[in-house]
Amino acid sequence: METRYNSSEVEARWHETWAEKNSFAPSGKGEPFSVVIPPPNVTGALHLGHALNDTLQDILVRYRRKTGRDTLWIPGTDHAGIATQAVVEKRLFQDEHKTRHDIGRDALVERIWKWKEEYEARITKQLKSLGVSCDWSRQRFTLDPICAKAVRHAFFNLFKKGLIYRGKRLVNWDTKLQTAVADDEIYYEHVKGHFWTFKYPLADGSGFIPVSTTRPETIMGDTALAVHPSDERYAQFIGKMLKVPFVDREIPVIADAILVDKDFGTGSVKVTPAHDPNDYATGLRHKLPMINIMNDDGSLNENAGKFQGLKGQAARDAVVAGLEELGLLIKVEDHEMDVGHSDRSKTVIEPYLSDQWFVKMDVLAENAMNAVKSGEIKIIPERYANKYLDWLGEKRDWCISRQLWWGHRIPIWHTDASEEELKAVFGNREDIFFYKAENGGYLVCSQEENLAEDAVPGHVLKQEDDVLDTWFSSGLWPHSTMGWPENTDTLKKYYPTSVLVTSRDIITLWVARMVLFSQENMGTIPFHTVYIHPKILDGNGMTMSKSKGNGVDPMDIEKKYGTDALRFVMASLCTDNQDVRLPVKKEKQEDGTEINTSEKFEIGRNFSNKIWNACRFLYPQLEQAGALAAELPMDKNLFALEDKWILSRLQTTIKDATRMLEEYHFAELAGFLYRFVWDDVCSQYLEIKKAVINQETLDANKKNAMAILSYVLKNVLDLLHPVMPFITEELNSILFQGSEMVISRPWPTADESLINKDIEAAFDQAFAVVEAVRGVRGRYSVSPATKLKAVVSVDDAATEQSVNACLAIITELGGIESITVGVKAEKPKFSASAVVPGGELFIPLEGILDPAAEIARLEKEIEKAKSFAASIERKLSNEKFVSGAPEAVVNAERVKLATQQDIIAKNQKALEELK
Repeated sequence: METRYNSSEVEARWHETWAEKNSFAPSGKGEPFSVVIPPPNVTGALHLGHALNDTLQDILVRYRRKTGRDTLWIPGTDHAGIATQAVVEKRLFQDEHKTRHDIGRDALVERIWKWKEEYEARITKQLKSLGVSCDWSRQRFTLDPICAKAVRHAFFNLFKKGLIYRGKRLVNWDTKLQTAVADDEIYYEHVKGHFWTFKYPLADGSGFIPVSTTRPETIMGDTALAVHPSDERYAQFIGKMLKVPFVDREIPVIADAILVDKDFGTGSVKVTPAHDPNDYATGLRHKLPMINIMNDDGSLNENAGKFQGLKGQAARDAVVAGLEELGLLIKVEDHEMDVGHSDRSKTVIEPYLSDQWFVKMDVLAENAMNAVKSGEIKIIPERYANKYLDWLGEKRDWCISRQLWWGHRIPIWHTDASEEELKAVFGNREDIFFYKAENGGYLVCSQEENLAEDAVPGHVLKQEDDVLDTWFSSGLWPHSTMGWPENTDTLKKYYPTSVLVTSRDIITLWVARMVLFSQENMGTIPFHTVYIHPKILDGNGMTMSKSKGNGVDPMDIEKKYGTDALRFVMASLCTDNQDVRLPVKKEKQEDGTEINTSEKFEIGRNFSNKIWNACRFLYPQLEQAGALAAELPMDKNLFALEDKWILSRLQTTIKDATRMLEEYHFAELAGFLYRFVWDDVCSQYLEIKKAVINQETLDANKKNAMAILSYVLKNVLDLLHPVMPFITEELNSILFQGSEMVISRPWPTADESLINKDIEAAFDQAFAVVEAVRGVRGRYSVSPATKLKAVVSVDDAATEQSVNACLAIITELGGIESITVGVKAEKPKFSASAVVPGGELFIPLEGILDPAAEIARLEKEIEKAKSFAASIERKLSNEKFVSGAPEAVVNAERVKLATQQDIIAKNQKALEELK
């Protein structure tokens, strides 16, 4: 074996071997187990969130494959309409100072396809480097011909049923990208603004009503002024008319108890239905006109009168100046508020009245809710089912149109042809459906990819310019990737899929829509289980991103620590907490570039090295004993107590690891396997068997020990493989040459006859005593070479018997020359003590330590720590330091204080013992 584990060389070799052996293809045996990858957006490279998501999926897939399931994992990527177009448009402007309108639709789409090819290749490379065992021959893209056909069929079916309609509605508008965006694609920032209070003049000139607003630039779109029906201040004005400043238009004073809080501000609210969600609802209740005063780019239109062409802050300033000039401005007050921003362009969202396409959600949403309520779909952790149900419970119609050029163009054609003319051309074709539009003419919907403009003689068929919301095609992902609408063999065999692993961020955007689409198109659910994994934050609790400079590239971690190390740490982060902090640090490379990394991954690398070095140490001995080649049967007559213990621990580990995988307890699994390998096998069993392992004579005892170790190691490789596939496959090829690859070898089955809980409990107690002895050595700086005496005082006879059974192990591992065990045994004079399970450990220190000198040393250490702690406390009590210093600096001082307080507490305990 090589002296050190070379992760990059090993990983490259096994990538190639698995590909050659077609190891990731379905086996055709056992019960089907299928997964579709949450398709990463082709907007850029993968980040640690993807690494976490894909590692967890791969753990499940590799485990299921080893249990004999017929396992299919379909990979792919998402065109991510608005996100991808945004990054390409940004690049176009940066490089050429051009907009999409300068180059046209076809040229922009061509550029985006080139971007897609580049980044899809990069993403695929990253996924493969992570070791994900997808069937790469089935890779899909949400805009490829197979998925595009599914989109057209899904739209057609919904449209024909009357579940898709076009209407003028208030939507969230991104003025930079000039498209509608979903509620879930908006983030909110706390910004400083103002409240402007002004006079709304009565049309008859008899006075005014005061009103406050945060958006004076929308005054020209007002269609009413609302007051509370029980507000005596304004009762006399209800039904009267007001004059809108700057435009020659009158509006009524209306009473509305829903919109107006009479105790807030002026108690009156200007109503602008085309530019505010609450006002829009008020407009519908009172049948008010809805006047749009804004263009697509956010500038004011002709309805804004003399302010036409202004936008944003310039428009606001001009209107405020106009109010002041007219003598209508009463006062200006500072005001802070949460303002919605587009997640893609980072610009302020404008509520905007526009024509859009919608899906009716009432029945679809109810069916999708029932799938979770009935338990047909299980969401883990369960608390996330509430988010899913609450969102669907609103049953808001889904705006599916986007004013973009990249995406699935809506398969609707507009024409002024008559019904007779359309029937003459299309007859009774099942893939064409048309109906009369509200504004005249006909809408033609087709399952075909394209309809010719001149398909109807004498008339033009003009396709809808808008594209579909990217979540429309993503919502079809589980069945479109398997070939729907064709009734493929893949669908028959592997649908519904088994589990979806995803983030909480897209429960509403994606998970819910996959459920309702699958129920509609397939008549069944898309998956049985949804596992929601944690979100990775940096050490300060901030979301990782390139713009913040705290993002971590998974491939940087793979190069530095190894892919198995990355995967192991990813799994260990998956607690039920759902938000995990990963401290990030910058590191300079040999070429002068800087990367972000995290010391957290050293745990994974150290674990890889521990496994490698343990096998390297044992390899010559195992080879000599013939345990590797022949897998000698173990002689149970030669089993020592420690042999029975390690074999029992192994069987318990197999059972527990299997349970943890079945229950999606990834962090528990990682920690459990780590402790078994590092503590039970390496630190304890090998230490106990050291003399037998190292003896030159190959007698029956050594052969038996080697057979046990061979058996344990082979099972360890199988148990670790789903989490750490590369090193386990490599060690298997070295230790068990000619054996089946770990990826395809059966998952271990526990041998119940070898499980002995009493022995495991006794050894747990023995190791606790050993750790307590080592703790005393550390507390008093006693050399490991110094032999100690020990007294174990136990609570009862059963514990006494349990400890006595393991005395040889305690004395060997603890460096003990003599040990006494007794029920309620007395504490010897001048002894250190430590609590152990079922009793207490005493270590006499007379003759080992000089009491006076040790007391003096401890008192000095305590005073030193107290002095240091006092200086830190003074710093932390300084409000100027705490509020002004970076959070990381303040936290570092708190850690220093906690460390000193720990030193004080431990030394004081030791001092009390000696005194």
